[in-house]
Amino acid sequence: MKVVALIPARYASTRFPGKVLADICGKPMIERVYEGVRGSSLLERVIVATDDERVRAAVEGFGGEAAMTSADHQTGTDRIAEVAEGLDAEVVVNVQGDEPLITGEVIEAALRPMLEEPELEMSTLMCPIDNAGEFFDPHVVKVITDSRGYAIYFSRWPIPFHMEDWSGCIGEDGVRVPERVPQIAHRHIGLYAYRKDFLLRYAKMPATPLERLEKLEQLRALENGHKIRVVKTEYRAIGVDVPEDLEQVKALLAEAK
Repeated sequence: MKVVALIPARYASTRFPGKVLADICGKPMIERVYEGVRGSSLLERVIVATDDERVRAAVEGFGGEAAMTSADHQTGTDRIAEVAEGLDAEVVVNVQGDEPLITGEVIEAALRPMLEEPELEMSTLMCPIDNAGEFFDPHVVKVITDSRGYAIYFSRWPIPFHMEDWSGCIGEDGVRVPERVPQIAHRHIGLYAYRKDFLLRYAKMPATPLERLEKLEQLRALENGHKIRVVKTEYRAIGVDVPEDLEQVKALLAEAK
């Protein structure tokens, strides 16, 4: 099975412009991501999909492969779909360009269901949440699954609601963050594997009501009746959204040495 990883990488990030080229211990962030993805032996190619010549030059400068895309894409999915259309691949992996600690093992965890279930169209990852502050953070996307590991719903709201412990947490003054979270609470990790033909169809589907409300693109697949397999992993994604996040990543890399 031919598998290609695509890394969408915009330069014009709203909260942190140019973050994909931000220096992390002597290397631009996009190089860190690229190296981590290359750690998977299941991939035939790794390609950075970008609309900016500075990113393309940086990728080719460290020996990576880059593909230029339209600057009009609204999402990373749209960007990788443009590149995927011209690829000889059965499965496409979408890796965020702002996760410099990604590893090949994480890529392979997301790919495993695609290898085992020929009819599966899409898979992704989740990890446990044990911190109430994180669970109630709308920037942390939560996911719940059925008994077979398929997604039931993704939300920015803390799901599932723990009726027994949290019944007193909602009052006239708003929501009080409880001390504990349900043991089955999970954080969604925004890494996806798609059958190529499904990715191309998915990117052309119109935005759906729940997707627009939650601002979560993956809900489009569920609302259209498609299954998403969610694999549990211990990997805790650390994305770089603002400059302050770089310090946390640098500290973790220093600890790993």
